[in-house]
Amino acid sequence: MNIFIMGAPGSGKGTFSSRIKEEFDLNHISTGDIFRANIAGGTELGMQAKAYTEKGLLVPDEITNNMVKEYLSQLSDKKNGYLLDGYPRTLDQAKAFEKMTEGTDLMVDEIVVMDVPFDELTRRITGRRSCKHCGEIYNIYSKPPVKEGICDKCGSELSQRKDDNEESLKTRLEEYAKNTEPVIAYYEEKGMVKRIDATAGIEEIWPVLKEALSK
Repeated sequence: MNIFIMGAPGSGKGTFSSRIKEEFDLNHISTGDIFRANIAGGTELGMQAKAYTEKGLLVPDEITNNMVKEYLSQLSDKKNGYLLDGYPRTLDQAKAFEKMTEGTDLMVDEIVVMDVPFDELTRRITGRRSCKHCGEIYNIYSKPPVKEGICDKCGSELSQRKDDNEESLKTRLEEYAKNTEPVIAYYEEKGMVKRIDATAGIEEIWPVLKEALSK
């Protein structure tokens, strides 16, 4: 089973990707992983991508598409498929990937979309705090630390990312609406999308998501 997981910032993609990966024995990959691996490995595609990123430019779709396909095809452990997060970001990427993988075992089977209203996304993003020392994540609204501003696990000070504010979130959501929602609409026309109401708690959402994928 090959899956694309999509959703706006703060929709829970990371949290549920970990669970999907374990439950269905999939390779969980993000485009960030793929870029870093290619650049660190000094591949031709990696060097081409680096030339753009160093100038602060977006990497062209053609390079991104080829990098994703090559990375997936060269996985040493195929497991039961892949779970890809952060791709495709545009309709052009979706169509190109479809063309490149048609008739192969790399074709995507399911598109999971985590749906969360703007108000809830705002609460999740603006309330997010993290520990720089151990990486533990908190939320002042839904998962606060016992002592305000201090990590329960290691006692270090918690911090907030600079872009975890309402203004930044609005910009990111506008970008998501412009680029990613047309991708979701494209797959919905093909009957490949499974929308999950991700507004509830993790333990309420997970059984619904698991059942949807099990079908």
